[in-house]
Amino acid sequence: MLAALFSGGKDSTYAVYIAIRAGHKIGCLVSVIPENKESYLFHTPNISLVGKLSEAMEIPLVKMSSYGERDKELNDLKNALKEAKAFGITGVLTGAISSVYQASRIQRVCFELGLECFNPLWLRNEQEHIEEIIRNDFHVIFTGVSAHPFDKSWLGRSLNALTARELGELSRSHGINAAGEGGEYETLVVDCPLYKKRLFIHSSERVFKEGAGVLEIKECELIPKSREEAK
Repeated sequence: MLAALFSGGKDSTYAVYIAIRAGHKIGCLVSVIPENKESYLFHTPNISLVGKLSEAMEIPLVKMSSYGERDKELNDLKNALKEAKAFGITGVLTGAISSVYQASRIQRVCFELGLECFNPLWLRNEQEHIEEIIRNDFHVIFTGVSAHPFDKSWLGRSLNALTARELGELSRSHGINAAGEGGEYETLVVDCPLYKKRLFIHSSERVFKEGAGVLEIKECELIPKSREEAK
């Protein structure tokens, strides 16, 4: 039984998808909610929506607030995983791809708690990874950007064949990580095969200044899928 570290972004959600397809059981999702938008360890754009996404997947959620201070964040993660042990977990699932900073710290906490650490996306080819997510019917939008040449127009865009191709081109021309593993961009999964309902966004606002921005989701709800979508 695994606890999945979860932000609502493409990688943490896709890690859950891979784990379930491999036969693992997910006892709960674990989300650390940092007050500091510059958190070194945790995703922040629209992190408040994890409750709705947990409901969409029908998987229990353990939430832990954090000031988001470097290294002290690990204590907040440790406390969240201690709570998650109530679900009978023996391991922790992450969506880390290549961040040694993130992976090493999570592994340290797992070791201290006697938990295994699973990183099914580790060292994947970034371009192949995002293309695989698209092929598996993940509906993903960009909710944060923080690197040149990303601009305001990216906020709210969908991850699809066109944007995947653009990300590949930006990787070659500007050296960005195509999967956003360097913090170049953040995402939100609004629908995928794991969801029993999909997230419908009624209103949002693009906030962009000094070369970085977020899509602030103002109003949203879970709505039933059509029969075709639910297949």
